[in-house]
Amino acid sequence: MSGQPSSPTRRRLLMAAPLVVAGGVGVGFWRMLSGMTRGSFDPHDIHAPALNRPVPDFALPDQAPGTGFSAADLRGLKAPVLVNYFASWCIPCVAEMPVLNALKDRLPIWGIAYKDKPEHALGFVQRAGNPYARIASDHDGLAAIDWGVSGVPETFLIGPGGIIRWHTASPITEAMITNTIMPLADSLKP
Repeated sequence: MSGQPSSPTRRRLLMAAPLVVAGGVGVGFWRMLSGMTRGSFDPHDIHAPALNRPVPDFALPDQAPGTGFSAADLRGLKAPVLVNYFASWCIPCVAEMPVLNALKDRLPIWGIAYKDKPEHALGFVQRAGNPYARIASDHDGLAAIDWGVSGVPETFLIGPGGIIRWHTASPITEAMITNTIMPLADSLKP
């Protein structure tokens, strides 16, 4: 104790500080929810710095039942391909599998099993269906860091020459395929 009485003004400021902080947080949440209602804020929209840049350097081993791939494979493509990060332990990945299985005949999909045990990833594609033309394993998740992956599922549309043209950090939906992915993929075809 300093022995000096605190001033009434200082006590009032200290008492008001938590109310000011709570009010600021409340306004922030209100603006976020209001933006989601109006459609001007999408919590899944990641402004990926990788867009319109070449895929990062990587080489990933096979993930059964598929064949692994590398940056050189993607850079050598003449037509677009979808690259989908997934994991057997990911519930949204299970939810998007019917959509990916329906898409695979219209657009090639290459999968990357993210931080998954090989036997679990194999079981996942055997149970949910296999939409992937190639499947690689990113067991330690190091390649995902270079891609800018923040979780699974995440999907990238890769254009000819290995350029990242589109990216989402949410499960693929029919609306995404109809409104965004296929129109963009069609525009990238030779």
